[in-house]
Amino acid sequence: MGPWDIIKIVLQILGGMGTFLVGMKMLSENMTKLAHGKLRKMLNKTAKSRFAGVGIGAAVTVLGQSSAFTTVMVVGLVNAGIMTLFQATAIIMGANIGTTLNAWVIALGGSDITVVFFCLAAVGVLMTMFSKKEKVVTVGSVIAAFGLIFVGLKFMSGALSFDVGTEKGRIAFDAVSGVLQAIKNPVLLLLIGIAVTALVQSSTAVNAIILTMASTGLIVGGGGNAALYIIIGSNIGTCVTALISSLGASSNAKRAALIHFMFNLFGAVIFMIILVCWTGFADTILGNIFPTGRMMVGETDMAPGMQIAFFHTLFNVINTLLFLPFVKGFVWIAERLVREKKQVAVPKTDIIFGDLDERLMRSPSVALGHIYQQTGKMFSYAVDTLDVAFDAFIKKDTSAAEIIAAHNRDLAESNKTAVAFLVKLSGASLVSEDEKTISTLHYVLNDIMRIGELADNVTKYTRHYVQDELVFSSEFIGMIEGMYEKIKTLYVAGLATFLYKDKESLAKVDTLEDEIDADRKMLIEKHIKRLNEGKCQPQNSSVFINLVGNLERAADHITYIAHSIE
Repeated sequence: MGPWDIIKIVLQILGGMGTFLVGMKMLSENMTKLAHGKLRKMLNKTAKSRFAGVGIGAAVTVLGQSSAFTTVMVVGLVNAGIMTLFQATAIIMGANIGTTLNAWVIALGGSDITVVFFCLAAVGVLMTMFSKKEKVVTVGSVIAAFGLIFVGLKFMSGALSFDVGTEKGRIAFDAVSGVLQAIKNPVLLLLIGIAVTALVQSSTAVNAIILTMASTGLIVGGGGNAALYIIIGSNIGTCVTALISSLGASSNAKRAALIHFMFNLFGAVIFMIILVCWTGFADTILGNIFPTGRMMVGETDMAPGMQIAFFHTLFNVINTLLFLPFVKGFVWIAERLVREKKQVAVPKTDIIFGDLDERLMRSPSVALGHIYQQTGKMFSYAVDTLDVAFDAFIKKDTSAAEIIAAHNRDLAESNKTAVAFLVKLSGASLVSEDEKTISTLHYVLNDIMRIGELADNVTKYTRHYVQDELVFSSEFIGMIEGMYEKIKTLYVAGLATFLYKDKESLAKVDTLEDEIDADRKMLIEKHIKRLNEGKCQPQNSSVFINLVGNLERAADHITYIAHSIE
């Protein structure tokens, strides 16, 4: 075998791996788009049941086509305070099971049915080129991605398939086999699995390489359990992505990434001990379940690939069954290893808007759902600011102006953070419904800012009220309080409409908004009548009319936010 032959094999393997990884990335992105709100709904159902968590983790991973995708998302949700460590641990265990589906799909890569997937790739590309319907284009992209995955696998298997019937082919096969069989140390094979997976950041890619070698007759490490050590290592290596993503995150986010690492590490230790002691495990157990030479599809023996895919599933299922009862123990260890940072003063902005974690960008739908909920918190904060301002007017308290100013600074900073996040989200792969939601949130954030500004206006009227020694009758105060009570009721209905898209609450919003408009008109008419009768001071007019008008405008902005769901 000459140098050029070696270069061609290496280039073909790299080309196949590149095609495979592109296909996996396309599949993950478009499956996520196809799932749309399903991922968000699943992750929102983070029940206290550890079994439910495992199911959610497995399902989200199947949809996202990557355990790293799910784990990084979980780290982001823990960092944002949406998910507890207990919930995260069960979901991470489920993610490890969900990712094993990929190994079974790859195991088919060496069979004759790959021709079908090549044809489907062409069909998928045609669907994306000629269809104008968004869902059809997404489905076409998924089909094309599957095709690319199998094209990549075919490239790799082609590079490693040698015609042993010829002298050149036999020499090449013997040369490659010699290199692969030279490494027999279980720990070294484990470390190779860890290192390669950490490098390509995909245990699926490592599984693809091992499965491809097995299907072409190449034996790693002299056979037996050798290939299984690399598979075990790949499960540890896949934790690197989550560990990296947790850098700079909260203590709980670091703990979630550490739990993922511990789960795979402890499982690896157990299986390594078993396999080192039971050297005939692969031949005795896997060989009997999937006997070599009896699972032929055309000229391809499917058994070696099926054995590795089965072991990958067995490894993760058994680990989950072993460790699931000890979820609280994992959390306890993580809390001891990663200590809570010293408490520092938390800016109000972080309290009202939470942490917009870019890890959530791995699933734009989930990220958008999170920012939607956080916008609801910002809405509540703005109305609370208006409450403080109105209460200060009634009590003639000018000192509240400082509180209102601080609240508005918080709102401005939160608005800046939210807009920046939405802009980044706009550049992600989104369905049209999500694009519409992003546009809507820009308008809603503007309405929220206007409510804060109106609260600031009320503080100015309070200052005039006190400094100019104005006098308002108890009748006026009673009427204005009645109007504001309706605004508070309007806010409750508006928030329910915005957060839960409740059409019944929207009807209530419209009714209350009409009543508040009527109250404003009635109050101004009565004021003018009292002026004409000499029962009211003329200098009161500016404060009175502006206050009533500003409260009515606040009600309008609340109504606009409610109607944003349409």
